[in-house]
Amino acid sequence: MAQLATGDISVFMPEPRQFGFPEATERSHWIRLRTLIWLRWVAITGQLIAITVAQAAFGIILNTGLCLLAVGIAIIANLVAIFVYPENKRLTENEAMLMLLFDVSQLALLIFLTGGLNNPFALLMLTPVIIAATALRLKSTLILGVSAVCLVSFVSLFHIPLRLADGSIQHLPDIFLFGFWAAIIIGVGFLGIYARRVTAEVNSMSDALLATQMALAREQKLTDLGGVVAAAAHELGTPLATIKLVSSEMITELDAPSDMRDDAELIRDQADRCRDILRSMGRAGKDDLHMHSAPLGTLAQYAAEPHQGRGKVIHFEIGPLPGHDDRQPIVMRQPEIIHGLRNLIQNAVDFAKKEIWVEVFWDDQKAGVRIADDGRGFSPQELGRIGDPFMRGRRTSGESKRRPGYEGMGLGLFIAKTLLERTGAELSFTNTSDPYAPPPSDGKNHGALVEVIWPIGVISAPSHGPDAALGENQPFDA
Repeated sequence: MAQLATGDISVFMPEPRQFGFPEATERSHWIRLRTLIWLRWVAITGQLIAITVAQAAFGIILNTGLCLLAVGIAIIANLVAIFVYPENKRLTENEAMLMLLFDVSQLALLIFLTGGLNNPFALLMLTPVIIAATALRLKSTLILGVSAVCLVSFVSLFHIPLRLADGSIQHLPDIFLFGFWAAIIIGVGFLGIYARRVTAEVNSMSDALLATQMALAREQKLTDLGGVVAAAAHELGTPLATIKLVSSEMITELDAPSDMRDDAELIRDQADRCRDILRSMGRAGKDDLHMHSAPLGTLAQYAAEPHQGRGKVIHFEIGPLPGHDDRQPIVMRQPEIIHGLRNLIQNAVDFAKKEIWVEVFWDDQKAGVRIADDGRGFSPQELGRIGDPFMRGRRTSGESKRRPGYEGMGLGLFIAKTLLERTGAELSFTNTSDPYAPPPSDGKNHGALVEVIWPIGVISAPSHGPDAALGENQPFDA
């Protein structure tokens, strides 16, 4: 299978349900009953105004009793909903669908009583369908859409005609009635699909951005933890040295073997052990500024470290572009850069056959990282959509065997692209060769290629002088 832009982020992030993202079946629970009640009050007000104006201003003879009965049914339904349910009531899928079915049926009854499709307000039959498309599942939206189509078709054939005071009937030409009916039917389908597609993309983007924020927060905590460890190593160094000194003096004074001498030796040994542990956790005495900045190549190697033992070989090529200074740019260890590069490398490892190449390069104007693999490459169908959230592709049986249990959500590359662009980077996704062509015989990489480039002034860390490796500890907020 061609390489898809759906980097698996399960190594670094919990599942979507652990993020608290609602499933598609739960989004209807976001609809407040009071919102639909308020919209219905607006509709009721408009209906009463339309009935009054039609009779008073245009002299149209309506069956006022039946019209007011239809409006009264909606008023009674609203009052029952207000008094029976609390203000914070949120509707289930079926409850929301039934309320919207009631609204479309009540409106169809009024249109039946007021001339059918000769009444221009028949266009309002679209409103409940659009609300369903933006808030309910596809099944409920289809039920409501089909119901609206059936009701519109019914009132186009059977209705009480509009009469003036002189008894004349107001009737549009058949061609206009047919055109109006066709426009409503097409509107139900087109506007329903349009509203549903836009809402789905907005919801997906919202969920993906939330996942990005949580991934960034996790990376920030890991970075902060390194600073805490360095500070702890510094602060505990003095008391441990004192413990060792006192225990050594006790051992010297206790020449003869005894329980006290054994205890003193044990204290000294444990103090040495604590010193070794702290020394391995952080550099004692000063805050390690490498926790805040590092060479770009070192940062790329650190980002790739979790994937070194996954059965694929990761090659690093670190060097300047021809004719430029050999000194690597020192960049800030931003969690966005680390997590973004890590996801890109993970995607390459996931789809590579055997090898991945990570090239770090720079010149006087820019610095960048290229990540390539020897896999099949990005699918041409997916290449233009790389970076979209929740982008899924079909998996072949071979892909399923190569990556068992993989159910990528398309968030990996979206998060990487979002985080890296936040740091000022420009990303490009391409293939090093035609994905439909057979692999080259020279063994060189021929799969996917991702390039990340920053302006050198954006990514460079501020200089700390000749002692840039060490600096005074900074206070940590509780």
